[in-house]
Amino acid sequence: MILRVLRVSLHVGFAVLLFVAVLRLAIAGLSPFATWAGLGLGLALLLAAVYLLGTVLEKRHAGHPERFDPKPYARWWLAVVGFLWLLLMLISPDFAWIAFPLFFLQLHILPRRIALPAIAVSTALLIAAMWFHNRGAGADALQLAMVLGPLFGAAFAVVTGLAYRALYVEAENQRLAAEELRRTRAELAQSQHDAGALAERERLAREIHDTLAQGFSSIVLMGRSAEKALDAGDNAAARDRLRTVRETAASNLAEARNFVRGLGSPELVESSLADTLRRLCTKTEAEAAARGATLRCRFELQGTPVALPNPYQTTLLRAAQSSLANVWAHAQARTAVVTLSFLDAEVTMDVFDDGAGFDPAAAAAAATRGDGTGVGLKSLRERLAALNGTLDVESAPGEGTVVAIRLPLGTSNAALEASP
Repeated sequence: MILRVLRVSLHVGFAVLLFVAVLRLAIAGLSPFATWAGLGLGLALLLAAVYLLGTVLEKRHAGHPERFDPKPYARWWLAVVGFLWLLLMLISPDFAWIAFPLFFLQLHILPRRIALPAIAVSTALLIAAMWFHNRGAGADALQLAMVLGPLFGAAFAVVTGLAYRALYVEAENQRLAAEELRRTRAELAQSQHDAGALAERERLAREIHDTLAQGFSSIVLMGRSAEKALDAGDNAAARDRLRTVRETAASNLAEARNFVRGLGSPELVESSLADTLRRLCTKTEAEAAARGATLRCRFELQGTPVALPNPYQTTLLRAAQSSLANVWAHAQARTAVVTLSFLDAEVTMDVFDDGAGFDPAAAAAAATRGDGTGVGLKSLRERLAALNGTLDVESAPGEGTVVAIRLPLGTSNAALEASP
């Protein structure tokens, strides 16, 4: 605001001084140089036009940076203004006072090492012009005033101009800092948005893999089994398989709706974690039987159950679903045991099977495949990491598998009670 007032004052001062000089030129007739009056008026109008053109172009560029930038031509513009001023001073001494706005322009446009000598030269020319127009007056006081006036004016202009320049530089630095801050804030907001979108996408990917994908796989398997039972004339087995298909589809539908609402598993709303895991074992046995495999899956509870935060329950359920799905789909096991244990400082869950086993290192490498498989352990580790839990997988080809999960209990997890 201060810089704008100073800039406007400079332009207004230049216009007023030029107008007064032109007015005096028109009234006085510049005797005994009346023959130069017409030329002086023409030069004054040209000076006004050049000065106005430069200020208008600068203002338009300041408001719309994409428009023509007059800055590279500022020194040429100042040279033309200064040359016209010198010609006008030769015609009339009234134009001498325009020197003071020009001092400010020189300080603003030129580097300091050039501006100060330029002001000194302009001051000398101003004194010379005043002496030329007042030669023969013979008064020492007048001669002294013609020297001291321009000198004091130039000194005042230099001090004021340097202060203006310092304010201008500071304002420009603040403007650049503000633009950088706005740009940084925009980049930070975009980064946070992208991070949030990525986190939500990863959450949905984990949920879909551990629930919907497993459920659809079960539906496909049970549908094939029901088809085979119908072909064999075993209507009771087909009816049983179709009932499992209906229950799995209903469960998947409830899970999908909960994804939209951002809620936990509906199975945990209707019953406790232990009962849900017990039913999961029964369902796993049925799915294995539909595939023609003999798998006994049982659930064991150790310790005294305590209320767990919803994220804990959901994570343990998803871990059991993913692990048992791998058991009946890949392990070719005859026995699977899910053990939920409540200890003093932690809750643990172990999923054991006596199946074919696998190489955990190879499974970790498979998580990078692009076909949507091999991501179970990776997504489970991400879930547990968010809760400060741990996952250990012990397995080897032909020796079965144990998936061990540990989640800490304590006051540090109290805030999770309010999580959905």
